[in-house]
Amino acid sequence: MNQAIRNSWIVAIALFVLLFGSISYVQFFAADSLNSNPSNNRQLLATFCNNRGPILVGGHPIAESVATNSDCKYQRKYNDPYLYAGLTGFFSLSNGQYGIEAAMKEQLAGTSTDALFERISQAFTGATPQGRSVELTIDANLQKLAYSMIPDGVPGSIVVMNPKTGAILAMVSKPSYDTNLMASHDKETVAKAYDNLVGQPNTNLFGSPAFKQLYAPGSVFKLIDTAAALESGKYNKDSVLPNPAELAFPGINYTLPNYRYGQCDSQSKATFTFALENSCNTPFASIALNLGQDAITKEAEKFGFNDSSVKIPIGVETSRFPGSSGTLDQPGLAQSAIGQRDVQATPLEIAMMTAAIANGGKQMQPNLVQTVRTPDLQTVQSLTPQVLRQSTTPEVAKQITDWMVSVVDNGIASGAAVPGVKVAGKTGTAEVANNLNNAWFTGFAPADDPQVVVTIVMPNVDVVTGAQLTSPNASKLFKAVLKK
Repeated sequence: MNQAIRNSWIVAIALFVLLFGSISYVQFFAADSLNSNPSNNRQLLATFCNNRGPILVGGHPIAESVATNSDCKYQRKYNDPYLYAGLTGFFSLSNGQYGIEAAMKEQLAGTSTDALFERISQAFTGATPQGRSVELTIDANLQKLAYSMIPDGVPGSIVVMNPKTGAILAMVSKPSYDTNLMASHDKETVAKAYDNLVGQPNTNLFGSPAFKQLYAPGSVFKLIDTAAALESGKYNKDSVLPNPAELAFPGINYTLPNYRYGQCDSQSKATFTFALENSCNTPFASIALNLGQDAITKEAEKFGFNDSSVKIPIGVETSRFPGSSGTLDQPGLAQSAIGQRDVQATPLEIAMMTAAIANGGKQMQPNLVQTVRTPDLQTVQSLTPQVLRQSTTPEVAKQITDWMVSVVDNGIASGAAVPGVKVAGKTGTAEVANNLNNAWFTGFAPADDPQVVVTIVMPNVDVVTGAQLTSPNASKLFKAVLKK
């Protein structure tokens, strides 16, 4: 009798193991191949209708799944969509996923490898499957303030980050759009909205221009020339640089003019302090011609140019400085040294470059994600600051910082000043067309203990408008972070 009972238990246990194994295999281990099977037409619809995890800022959802009365039980809802469109992206049945919705899709859907036991528990308890929450590093008040600084109808981007951790505190751009248009269950409504939005210039449909759009960086690139000069051993803090009104080139009818809005024309020779305070062109063009293209390219790459691997965790457009494979002639190298010609950078790259100087030469991995939590609020991932690269030495970073402080105290970035705080900054004015420019400011504060980096670009504006929308707005952002 006991043997018969034991045999029955063995059979029951074997059947349970077989059943459990089959469920586990089909639902978890074979899920990827089944989901990717082109014959599985229901998978996308099923995922689209699931209770996807929220994207949070300051504990409040900026993207969440809300229950519906239709066959599709949940619909994605975006709160403050214009403010966050460039970061959240969208989750659309017709047009796929972008932004954080795409970069963190496995966590938000609850299908990541480390969520196995959560899925098993949900399957056996009958609980409605629910994804994990993703909390961003964004400061909601700072995000709103930065967004308000870009006038409606004027394209522009602002990046605010912590140079010591790489955490992105604010990242905004205009024009923006309502991401809810992409989340509708009505395919025709989504198609019309999509066709309308992709036809609008400068709209950040697939990611914020702050990390997806390239601009000529202009004179903010001179910080890289300065680092290359000091590291070369050919220059030091006391070096005197040639500062002609125009830089001529043998054999061609072309001259590179100096910057005409500062005091550059008052001296034929300049110190680094004077050249940076007034953003003179010819001294930095001369440095590049002296050091050569390879040296400037290598320095640019040490600060993140030509690196296609950066993710925040969204993929970032690669900023570019011409490499040795495409040799520049002398005018081309001179123009590149002042951030023109074919040099292109995202606002995020300029913020990263600036953060490296602020952080003693260490460039931190930029990141938008603070924490990932399970539905029962267990933290499974949190931001751990990581050094991305050593861009320059602490000594060079300190010297450049001192000169950047002088640019704000005595030079053309005076609008970024904050009473009682040492602010380090650099402006840029990259000529585009029709007397318009890409107006830049980048800098950090306090200079002696950096807490925040601010980078602003306003493309295709006149000089006066650019000056009004960059340095003074940077001052307001510094004050907001430092509570001044």
